[in-house]
Amino acid sequence: MARIGLLTISDGRDFVHRDIADWARSSEDAIAAALEGAGHEVVRAPELVSSNALASSQARLVAEARPDLTVFNYSVWAFPHFSMLAADATPGPLVLLSNIDPVQPGMVGMLAAGGSLDQIGRVHGRVWGDVADPATLERLLVHVRAAQAVGGLRGSTFGRFGGRPMGMYTAVANTDQWLSTFGVDVEEIDQWEIVRRSELVPDSRARAGREWLEKHANVHYDGKQLTPELLERQIRSYHAVRELIDEWNLDFSGIKGQPELTTHFTTMDITEAFLNDPYDWEGPKPTHVTATESDMDAALTMQILKLISGDPVLFADVRHYHADRDIWDMANSGQHATWYAARSDDPAENLRRVHLYPEVFFFPAGGASVHHIAAPGDMTLARLTRHSGRYRMQVVRGAFEDYGDEVNEQLARQSTFEWPHAFTRMDVPADEFLSRFGANHIHAVPGDYVAELEQVCRQLDVDFQRLGG
Repeated sequence: MARIGLLTISDGRDFVHRDIADWARSSEDAIAAALEGAGHEVVRAPELVSSNALASSQARLVAEARPDLTVFNYSVWAFPHFSMLAADATPGPLVLLSNIDPVQPGMVGMLAAGGSLDQIGRVHGRVWGDVADPATLERLLVHVRAAQAVGGLRGSTFGRFGGRPMGMYTAVANTDQWLSTFGVDVEEIDQWEIVRRSELVPDSRARAGREWLEKHANVHYDGKQLTPELLERQIRSYHAVRELIDEWNLDFSGIKGQPELTTHFTTMDITEAFLNDPYDWEGPKPTHVTATESDMDAALTMQILKLISGDPVLFADVRHYHADRDIWDMANSGQHATWYAARSDDPAENLRRVHLYPEVFFFPAGGASVHHIAAPGDMTLARLTRHSGRYRMQVVRGAFEDYGDEVNEQLARQSTFEWPHAFTRMDVPADEFLSRFGANHIHAVPGDYVAELEQVCRQLDVDFQRLGG
């Protein structure tokens, strides 16, 4: 649920305002009802804005509620300087909303106000039409979801377990830039804390997690790389990280893993998968975005996608391109949340499609890799990358596909079979994608959130790049 401020801007001539006030108020009533019907809280200015004094005072009253988004409503001609004064008193994201009416020129008022805001460089969105029309309401809700995501970032804390992994520049960001651009602080935590605290997890808790996985998933012990003891060590690591998340009040995080933990302790595959899941062996829980290889821009992208969509977010390497099928194999060391196996609210339904295989030679410390094939469906894929020090959001639409067990296995065995796979058809030519995409990691959620991501970028002053569009 978002908190939305609402001000209706009117005509500054008292004799005109007197005759149109009821019309303006009724339009505001309709907007408030539509937004509340969509599940959001609406904070309305007590009075219609019909003077310069009211523009400032009413905007300040609404701003005191710290709304995620403020809507300026134009149902009539409105003096543009009222919008300028109100915008000056409105610190957060702003949307101008007008009717389309041949008698009352709200659209003219919106355009005059929007042009004025453009002149001073004040970022804002614009929506026009009747909120009773589902298409108009959806365009407005795009701005609501984007503002909710931006507001959810500001004041949050990212926990980074370990430093730069394997020399990856794209995984490490400037903490000053994060705070100034996104409002996110970074807490540095040593990986040794995972090792140390995992030893303090009660045996009964580790055993309960192992038995739950043995019951619901397909566990393939080999007596070497994957044993009951190693699986319990991974479960202990999960509980250690959850304890650290609670202790440090972390909103999202990333774990380095390679090479120290994966060579000498155990892989973080179980930890990362189930942190990103809406459940674990102890029951339902909120998802906690966690990126492997302590990839900061990955985690930030994933957190934005989670705040917009409400769904778990998939993390993957762009692992392989099957040119004969024009599809991509998105895979990465057990990182995919198990929710993607069936996208079910029932963890047992997802986990029956999940196989815990012994880790491959890259990770001599062993443990389980969380293997499954992502369920099919339309997706939005995205990644925050940087060019010459400036952030950009690279976005592409696509779909996960399923070809049946036999073909799925054939395709998965062409890369690293033990890892999770999402066979993806993207709406961008391979040449364009490989020439322009700025990282080896990519992230995805079900559905179409391209419009929301574009608005997030406008609000954050981040460049937006639609690949293939």
